Amino acid sequence: MDQQGAAVRDNPEKSRFELDLDGYISVADYVLDDGVMTFTHTETPPALQGHGAASRLIHGALMAARARGLKVRATCSFVVDYLKRHPEFADLEG
Repeated sequence: MDQQGAAVRDNPEKSRFELDLDGYISVADYVLDDGVMTFTHTETPPALQGHGAASRLIHGALMAARARGLKVRATCSFVVDYLKRHPEFADLEG
């Protein structure tokens, strides 16, 4: 699993963040409305599950939201759990 150099990127045309690792793409779908980014779904291909790809994806997405001055909501259970485990992002919840 080569994760060196892989970066989380926003794909605003598809309203999702993406992480490309080993030829597989993990995605975090979102809805942007009135300064709030709501994460609705996270999907990681089976080949990447258990290797931290989804956590890395959500970390990058939350950092991007912070950099843009956005608040965050989560309806996706993975993101809800991630936020509970990472209180350093509590300032984003809105």
